[in-house]
Amino acid sequence: MKDSLDFAYDAQPMRVVFRPGAALTATAGEAERLGLRRVLVLSGARGAATAQAVADSLGEVCVGVHAEARMHVPVEVADRAVELARSLGADGCVAVGGGSAIGLGKAIALRTGLPLIAVPSTYSGSEMTPVWGLTEQGAKRTGRDPAVRPRSVVYDPELTLELPVPLSVTSGVNAIAHAVEALYAPDTSPLIALMAEEGARALAGALPELAAAPRSLEARGRALYGAWLCGSCLGATTMGLHHKLCHVLGGTFGLPHAETHTVVLPYALAYNAPAAPEAAAAVARALGAKDVRAAPVALWELAGRLGAPRSLAELGLKEGDLATATAQAVSQAYANPRPVTEEGVLALLRAAYEGSAPA
Repeated sequence: MKDSLDFAYDAQPMRVVFRPGAALTATAGEAERLGLRRVLVLSGARGAATAQAVADSLGEVCVGVHAEARMHVPVEVADRAVELARSLGADGCVAVGGGSAIGLGKAIALRTGLPLIAVPSTYSGSEMTPVWGLTEQGAKRTGRDPAVRPRSVVYDPELTLELPVPLSVTSGVNAIAHAVEALYAPDTSPLIALMAEEGARALAGALPELAAAPRSLEARGRALYGAWLCGSCLGATTMGLHHKLCHVLGGTFGLPHAETHTVVLPYALAYNAPAAPEAAAAVARALGAKDVRAAPVALWELAGRLGAPRSLAELGLKEGDLATATAQAVSQAYANPRPVTEEGVLALLRAAYEGSAPA
């Protein structure tokens, strides 16, 4: 956080409904509040049954269910969804699921201007941001546009009860990554710092509990609350090296989104901590680490305790890919507290590839 009170903060113009059961009891009301009469429901294949239940709750307002969302939003998948929305005469979309489903909804909103309602079932936080992403020919490009920010977000902890523990864990650490980068973003603020630390603390406390008791609605609710705060931080600030690396690793090499964030985060924080000591101190407090220097190790240890992957090699990256990933990560300028150098990024990625404790 900046030393002096000199900042700008844009309040996010969206409505949030947060309660158990809200997916089936509140979504139709949100569509009505927005004046929608022909809604297309989106999901991935894994969440098709839940999406159908939400579609049923919408009644005649729902004009179809499109369960073809895919990770990193391949452009051809987005093209098909846009064509379907237009052919059905949809006047809005409801995205049910994680970052893939919500990302597809954003792609439709970007191309058509249709309003989007998000019903998240993971902790990705994408629903709270104006950030969109599309992958084409092995490269992921992202942008920010207010048109893709959901008009309403319906948080229902019951939707996350069936989320497998491994995915719950990596999705939760992915959310913590949003908070970590927001703490040292150039456009951070005191409010962002408060939300980021509280969001990371909520997730760090809830994830071990839900791993031990996956059907604990209390733990699931606190994790979703933390994800909401962390996603809000991501939506209000500029992304840095951590997210750039994960976009490269996902878009170019096809690594899984949440797992990649989980692996990279401790090493990205270790890289930036010398230039962002206040951010590292906030992470240390949130995770109960003994001092600032222990913050990256605390993240690495949290992933280990929860059985999450801790190396890029586990995710399928080849050692020969490290140089290519480094070159892509340093090819464009972007905000980061510590200068982004080829030597530094290669060392960061090599450490993440090997999976040893971050130095």
